[in-house]
Amino acid sequence: MIEGPYFVLTVLGVLGTGLVAGVFCAFSAFVMQGLAALPPAQGVAAMNSINTAAVRPAFMVLFLGTAVLAAVIAVVTFVLWPEEAAVELLLGSALYLVGAFGVTAAANVPRNNALLGLEPGSAEAAGRWPAYVREWTAWNHVRAGASAAAAVAYVLALA
Repeated sequence: MIEGPYFVLTVLGVLGTGLVAGVFCAFSAFVMQGLAALPPAQGVAAMNSINTAAVRPAFMVLFLGTAVLAAVIAVVTFVLWPEEAAVELLLGSALYLVGAFGVTAAANVPRNNALLGLEPGSAEAAGRWPAYVREWTAWNHVRAGASAAAAVAYVLALA
């Protein structure tokens, strides 16, 4: 069993990845559905407001802090290579860093930036809104699943 500071890092990894998974899951389960049900101008304006609020400390400390923690866990695992749980620790870190952080940077943020550049009441925004919701939500499902799987991998490392 993992002990000492390594145990603490892993427990924090479980908490961080689990909390991020919950945020992403809530968006996939009902937030995006609620926004999609609005008229496009209102949906675009609301999503732009949400995206602006998301880059404030409350979420960014959790999201980026968990990415840093996952990277630290991966590096420590490579350096120390514990007799037990090395695979689970590396898997958890990779799932979060690639599936949550990487997908956010490569798929969700570019879509958010493109949406932010649209005038909510414009014909262009109305035309692009359905595809935005569909694509953004699909990538968000990936982020939610990867974050949850990372939490499970970290829990398995503790077992």
